[in-house]
Amino acid sequence: MNIELRHLRYFVAVAEELHFGRAALRLNISQPPLSQQIQILEQQIDARLFARTNRSVSLTAAGKQFLNDSRQILNQVEEAAARAARLHQGETGELRIGFTSSAPFISAVSATLSHFRRRYPDVHLSARESNTREQIAPLGAGTLDLGLMRKTPLPENLERQVLLREPLLAMIPRDNPLARKDAVSLAELVAEPLVFFDPHVGTGLYDDILGLLRRYGTPVITQEVGEAMTIIGLVAAGLGVSVLPASFQRVQLDEIRWLPISDPDAVSEMWLVWSKHHQLSQAAVRFRELLSATINR
Repeated sequence: MNIELRHLRYFVAVAEELHFGRAALRLNISQPPLSQQIQILEQQIDARLFARTNRSVSLTAAGKQFLNDSRQILNQVEEAAARAARLHQGETGELRIGFTSSAPFISAVSATLSHFRRRYPDVHLSARESNTREQIAPLGAGTLDLGLMRKTPLPENLERQVLLREPLLAMIPRDNPLARKDAVSLAELVAEPLVFFDPHVGTGLYDDILGLLRRYGTPVITQEVGEAMTIIGLVAAGLGVSVLPASFQRVQLDEIRWLPISDPDAVSEMWLVWSKHHQLSQAAVRFRELLSATINR
């Protein structure tokens, strides 16, 4: 049996018009080839679909059944094609993003996530918070499409785009004398007790900021914690000072002051990372484009 979709379309046109001439006009073909194709279709399925007289055309019982089935098949093909097109255009599917705890505090990132969800409501957006090191293996394996992370050494199978470079800020308890200044230096911060990340947590900020502070002295970390919000809380409790990217300044507590750091190298990069060996879905491409456009506004 070699039934083609065009045979079904020809049959449905004749079945709905019940007139070969009108069906041929509707299909934009001549009548003889249309009659020939209907005959071939009847031979293929071994059933008469139309009862023909010199004056009329009507459906047989087999024709009525075949009309219902043909309409369903054609609808399913159109729906399948539409679903494939939408997936190819990034309008459906799944987007899996990993992000560090600081990423949502960056206004361009939060705005892009919100905009993407509104613009592509049929894309299942799976956003998973994980530190920089935790994202590397899933990105390489293709179980994450995109990763938002801080500067860190990357394996050769990952590609990166620097999204932005944001200033680092000092976080000072209000009763610390440094809090009365308009800005502080890294050398001044190194001389203070430091509240910072546990090195085993795997955040990219640990190596980034500690490496920077070590250029100006030997930091003394008095409290090591796993989360940036815990750092902010402990600084507010007066247990030391800390350094975090400026995006965290959105967290405001009466017990702390956020101060600029006077050294020009006190900056942190936010990266967008993906695999070189796993083709990005169109949804991931759309998100990357949208994020770049939002940042470059």
